[in-house]
Amino acid sequence: MSDPTVQPVPAAVVEQVDAADTTLSNPKRAVIALGANLGNRLDTLQGAIDALEDTPGVRVKAVSPVYETEPWGVEPGSQPSYFNAVVVVKTTLPPSSLLERGQAIEEAYDRVREERWGPRTIDVDIVAYADVVSDDPVLTLPHPRAHERAFVLAPWYDVEPEAKLPGRGPVAELLATVGREGIVTRADLELRLPD
Repeated sequence: MSDPTVQPVPAAVVEQVDAADTTLSNPKRAVIALGANLGNRLDTLQGAIDALEDTPGVRVKAVSPVYETEPWGVEPGSQPSYFNAVVVVKTTLPPSSLLERGQAIEEAYDRVREERWGPRTIDVDIVAYADVVSDDPVLTLPHPRAHERAFVLAPWYDVEPEAKLPGRGPVAELLATVGREGIVTRADLELRLPD
């Protein structure tokens, strides 16, 4: 039975509220790659995911399985192997603020940038931000080498099989081209989606 004192809200008002809501929030989808090869790698990855979730304007929507990979660009056996994962977030932050947050998380874990492809406690890389394509040297979008890195493509494919890398095409096709050599799914390890 309907309550006669409740008036229906005019459609025009509903539309205005919805429009205002999207301009206020209008979250964008971003894909973030995480990698660690020093210390307790799993705890560090989980800590980075939790820190992203604790960021105002960021919500973690998906967390990939953990992959173990050999370090890139260095002598085999000269560094510990990496644990890699990909998270998909919805964010109201612009790319520059998301980058700052990623760097702050790296600093919190004492990330040292002494050598290219050096070992690291944590790497937080923005792989893609909505459909943005930008060659800004501070933050190139999408990540300039994501399309050739199985340790980014495989975990991303696991959480978003239909995903496309802006300017490069479907992740599934890119992964098929690159192949899965050198990466191993660690089914015995699990990263949690924050509560």
